[in-house]
Amino acid sequence: MAKIDVSEFIESNYKRNDFSHLHWTGSFQDYVNIVSEHPKVARNAFQRIHDMIFTFGIEKYSEYKKEITRYHFFSDPFEKGKDAIFGIDVHLMKLVNFFKSAAAGYGTEKRVLLLHGPVGSAKSSIARLMKKGLEHYSKTDDGALYTFEWVDEEESEILGGAKLFSSPMHEDPLKLVPTEVRAEFLTELNKGRADGERKIDIKGELNPACRYIFEQYMLKYDGDWNVMIKNHVRIKRLILSEKDRIGIGTFQPKDEKNQDSTELTGDINYRKIAKYGSDSDPRAFNFDGEFNIANRGIVEFIEMLKLDVAFLYDLLGASQEQSIKPKKFAQTHIDEVILGHTNEPEFRKLQNNEFMEALRDRTVKIDVPYITRLDQEVKIYQKDFNADKIPHVHIAPHTLEMGSLWAILTRMEEPKKSDLTKLQKLKLYNGKTLPGYSEDNVKELRKEAVREGLEGISPRYIQDKISNALVKNAHHGCLNPFMVFNELESGLKHHALINNTEMYDKYKEMLVVSRQEYEDIVKNDVQKAISVDENAIQTLCANYIDNVKAYIQKEKVRNKYSNRLEESDERFMRSIEEKIDIPESRKDDFRREIMNYIGALAIEGKQFDYRKNERLHRALELKLFEDQKDTIKLTTIISNVVDKATQEKIEVVKTRLIKNFAYCEICATDALNYVASIFAKGDSAKS
Repeated sequence: MAKIDVSEFIESNYKRNDFSHLHWTGSFQDYVNIVSEHPKVARNAFQRIHDMIFTFGIEKYSEYKKEITRYHFFSDPFEKGKDAIFGIDVHLMKLVNFFKSAAAGYGTEKRVLLLHGPVGSAKSSIARLMKKGLEHYSKTDDGALYTFEWVDEEESEILGGAKLFSSPMHEDPLKLVPTEVRAEFLTELNKGRADGERKIDIKGELNPACRYIFEQYMLKYDGDWNVMIKNHVRIKRLILSEKDRIGIGTFQPKDEKNQDSTELTGDINYRKIAKYGSDSDPRAFNFDGEFNIANRGIVEFIEMLKLDVAFLYDLLGASQEQSIKPKKFAQTHIDEVILGHTNEPEFRKLQNNEFMEALRDRTVKIDVPYITRLDQEVKIYQKDFNADKIPHVHIAPHTLEMGSLWAILTRMEEPKKSDLTKLQKLKLYNGKTLPGYSEDNVKELRKEAVREGLEGISPRYIQDKISNALVKNAHHGCLNPFMVFNELESGLKHHALINNTEMYDKYKEMLVVSRQEYEDIVKNDVQKAISVDENAIQTLCANYIDNVKAYIQKEKVRNKYSNRLEESDERFMRSIEEKIDIPESRKDDFRREIMNYIGALAIEGKQFDYRKNERLHRALELKLFEDQKDTIKLTTIISNVVDKATQEKIEVVKTRLIKNFAYCEICATDALNYVASIFAKGDSAKS
């Protein structure tokens, strides 16, 4: 075990200069100079969060002919993707648009932002990201912000005999500019700013305690603001921190008898009443409610609509008027984002409660549904179940994919088109192509399914069952899809959110579909391992397309060996099409679909890739497998007698599974045995 010299390690890794930079202090004039040079420091909370999100960059991509923006902020750059959000980029765009509007002052800054969705749909993760992001951003030069504190070396009675009194609500020092001269001051400060550029603004009065101190010092110095500011105000850098309750607040429902509105707006400090002589003295008040401490940042309301109605009324003024009412004091201005999240049952109650119309009117709802795209759902489980976190157990290929597939099937609405199954719909959503379905068709499928993603199995259930399967099968050394399927099925009987037989039967039916899909996938893997040559498939595909093109256009195809023009090879084309059950009567339709698909891609400037066309891809693989399968008899694997030559061929296939398809020795053997048993059943059925 290596020994560490702690002093040397800290000295070389901890930068004291950074500490000094983050704990900068200066005069009010120093701050005005900073604001003049870097006006961003005077942003409001909505503008700060908007800029924070864009700081981490964006990427654009197209999905179903719609341009979508992916904001890298939601990949969680702070904790290596711990709270990364996947698969709901369209909804995250709506969230960012809320902040765009609020940052521009278009009205949404006077609204409560409500994240709405089923349990386990990443609402809390989005809130955590916002809070983590603000903490990180406030430590950067781009995200710097400042507050002030009162100082008095004489320890006068104004500060209660103390030398220091920090602004309890971390307010912007510009609030110290008297209201009578603010307009002229801002005109000077904003001189030279281009049209369309954000203007510096000062909103609201000081909090009651700072207002009292301000007035007392002005009395002391006969109204000389300059002397008061110079002698008793110190500006300091403000670092937002949830743990220190600076700029980030969190509020959650508790027992109504033990919770009142003072948790939001602060309460009287009874020990200080004797010192100051009155409970109306603002210095005897603790401005430590969640609204108070979250000023300049964000306050999160966990399960917001489970709160007692009395708390919800506090939200009305906090959102629309951007002010709160501490006990015994006047309305106090706040500058913060109010972020709540709730599940659907509570939101329905809000909709049905006519007395809460005012709150509904002040709420912007952003749906946060479950993921309905397979490749994105898989990413959730890859964060927790991977070789780095579980080095002692290998996770077989398709294990996480099958759990994801089942979860998404439970969330999907039944297609309205009778010729489309849920599984096919899932594959269309995941970027696969099906004959007769264009990007426009997929777009329509999404539009007609208004409830899709708002119900079904949550990722938490999948995570729990994968964990159970790992614990139960740790001795096996490899976790495979069958182990996970067994856990998913056994847990359904005790699932707290399955409350009727119809839902239970529906989820079990989707498990049957998922198992069948895995059977097809694992068979395909073994078939690929036997006919592994990708170049051979590409050559086969090119040959097929050439023949189809000649057939459709009534042309001849050139023989690459003899260089002669010949008729299209009907026997060859049918040998491929029959693999996916294209009947003779449908062959022309299928061939036209292929050519139309290639033509549509060409118009969009895209190249044809047979791997994107699932049916054709499968047909080509099956054709190649058929051409090569006689070199190895799969059914011999499960017999007790395997000759040496066959065993060598089996080992070659197993090696290919390990090398090319991420299997290990255990799951490769399991896969081969399972596929061999399927073929054996097929052979016995034929006989």
